[in-house]
Amino acid sequence: MSQNLQASRSDSPPAGRLVRLQLRQRWDGLGRRERRLVLVAGALVTAALLWWIALAPALATLRLAQEQHLRLDAQMQQMQTLKAQAAVLAAQPKVLPDDARRSLETSLQQTLGASAQIGVAGNRATVTLKGASPDALAQWLTQARINARASTAEVRLVRAVAPSPGAAGNSAASLALAPMRWDGTVVLNLPER
Repeated sequence: MSQNLQASRSDSPPAGRLVRLQLRQRWDGLGRRERRLVLVAGALVTAALLWWIALAPALATLRLAQEQHLRLDAQMQQMQTLKAQAAVLAAQPKVLPDDARRSLETSLQQTLGASAQIGVAGNRATVTLKGASPDALAQWLTQARINARASTAEVRLVRAVAPSPGAAGNSAASLALAPMRWDGTVVLNLPER
């Protein structure tokens, strides 16, 4: 029986060869026009697979590469600007607390005048604002950061609208025409010894 089994195995061709034989017989049975249609369909399927697997992802990457390159260049430029600013700040001499306090008081008087009062306790300065101009306040905060090396710890501001000179009462029209002013407090940390 094992000899019959071996004989039947040796007589039948392998499965892959059998499939090729069947396909060849079908191909030979097709007419010339059907063969062309099968070849065109096969070429279209191959082209579609080639597009979806190889070309489309590569083209999408290529299309996005320019945009990503520009974005990364902008980020690098920003990082270089920050690096230069950090180098300038690091090269500046250290400010003593007394010098920082004097610089803060001087810039406060020059920029905000009578609309601000300062109180210093240890390494914290509290500035009380009454009707301060937004532009003057922004300028003073910049000077405080650069000249006195003070960092803002806390800000509590509310809009204070003073009526325009000559306006009668507090009508909505007179309040809308009044220049914007700020009331509140700004707490700054001064450099430590």
